[in-house]
Amino acid sequence: MASATNVLASGIEINGSIRFSNDMIIDGKIEGEILSDKGRVTIGENAFVKGDVTAGEVKVFGKVAGKITSERCELKAKSRLEGDIKTKNLSMEEGASLSGKTEIGG
Repeated sequence: MASATNVLASGIEINGSIRFSNDMIIDGKIEGEILSDKGRVTIGENAFVKGDVTAGEVKVFGKVAGKITSERCELKAKSRLEGDIKTKNLSMEEGASLSGKTEIGG
């Protein structure tokens, strides 16, 4: 069975923690923690996440206010991160905004 992708569309607002195992695309507003051991999470252009994000891979197109912990993190051109990053691999495009500390490698 192919791995499923979970989608939280624009217009959805959630207060509370989210746990998932495969892939997740978030384009709504989340206030709370996002957790996945190995999964991939994509924070869409319309998304705003207020809380910590922990996943195997994190791609940010929108806004995050919280700490990101991952194996791989990508900050796309229009992304805004107010918080720290702890990751093995970081990719940051021109135009992305990061306000916080970074811990890369290890």
